[in-house]
Amino acid sequence: MASDNLHYYAHPFARRTSVGVNVGGVIVGGDAPVVVQSMTNTDTADIDGTVAQVAALHHAGSELVRITVDRDESAAAVPKIRERLERLGLNVPLIGDFHYIGHKLLSDHPACAEALAKYRINPGNVGFKDKKDKQFAEIIEMAIRYDKPVRIGVNWGSLDQELLTTLMDRNQAAGAPMTAQEVMREAIIQSALISADLAEEIGLPRDKIILSAKVSQVQDLIAVYAELAKRCDHALHLGLTEAGMGTKGIVASSAAMGILLQQGIGDTIRISLTPEPNGDRTREVQVSQELLQVMGFRQFIPIVAACPGCGRTTSTVFQELAQTIQNDIRTNMPIWREKYPGVEGLSVAVMGCIVNGPGESKHADIGISLPGTGETPSAPVFVDGKKVATLRGPAIAEDFQKMVAEYIENRYGLGAKKPEAAE
Repeated sequence: MASDNLHYYAHPFARRTSVGVNVGGVIVGGDAPVVVQSMTNTDTADIDGTVAQVAALHHAGSELVRITVDRDESAAAVPKIRERLERLGLNVPLIGDFHYIGHKLLSDHPACAEALAKYRINPGNVGFKDKKDKQFAEIIEMAIRYDKPVRIGVNWGSLDQELLTTLMDRNQAAGAPMTAQEVMREAIIQSALISADLAEEIGLPRDKIILSAKVSQVQDLIAVYAELAKRCDHALHLGLTEAGMGTKGIVASSAAMGILLQQGIGDTIRISLTPEPNGDRTREVQVSQELLQVMGFRQFIPIVAACPGCGRTTSTVFQELAQTIQNDIRTNMPIWREKYPGVEGLSVAVMGCIVNGPGESKHADIGISLPGTGETPSAPVFVDGKKVATLRGPAIAEDFQKMVAEYIENRYGLGAKKPEAAE
């Protein structure tokens, strides 16, 4: 049974088969791993600022980056941004986010239409009344002309009110068998599916369509995507919109998307965190990666296990060491990915006392058990399940950091041989 559980977490069995979509060389859906996406919050017309933020997001691990294209100045900047990124050696696919006048911007700025890897349109505001289908069709025709995929992104904050009203009226005429919340969910789902069908009728192939249906409440997101996944085989972009700031946004997004991902729903994800004023935009990328990694779906970065601390660990040495190693790993990963293939699978343990320290350290590739309160001031180090050294003195932390660096070089460096599995 234990081996079955390990297989279960390492290879999720419930991934829903969907149609794979090529987004600038990154495959979304099909048998491909779940893709991490993010979005800039710069004014796209600010070429320097946007290039810098796209580069930061990509270095952090974002495989797709969405940018706002809301006016002529931003549309004109897109090909320049693409060119600058390529000069920097960054081939991250750019997704254009269009609302209201996307049809006009794509038509007036063919270089923008060509430079983008995907278009994102919202059926709730692509056009209104008799202009809605016409302007939607114009964008789809542009996508066909330039051979670009499209994400049809429904958002309940900008839902097609005509469709919602129609469904509300039908529900009322039927004696209101559904609650208002259920009708809202159904309107979101139908908006996505009707738009996808229309896009295919116009001529956009199914392998050029990604759907999303974003809401801001956890239970609504789970219900909407679970039903949407039953009704279509389109690749699905997953995200809790307006998730919020800090721990609230992280917890809400992880709770909703964790459940859906475990059911095999979701081919690309974005954690939509509200950053602190002048905060680090790459935080949402880090959270997305950690969600996929802790669930066993992908490996992005070495895992550092550390105990939470208790009355036996009044010293802060283990906390400081764990934080230092984690920060070093994140800083060095862009280089390590190239220099040390496979290093993302490394596990490091930094433990604070003798209770679980030695055992946890043995489970890691390399681990240290620091002395707790009242314990002998020595720290055994374990490599591949075997004790290899005992560190003492004021430089324990620095000595262990050196051992981690040596382990990485010896195991993952060019020509290195992987160690045999511990008995």
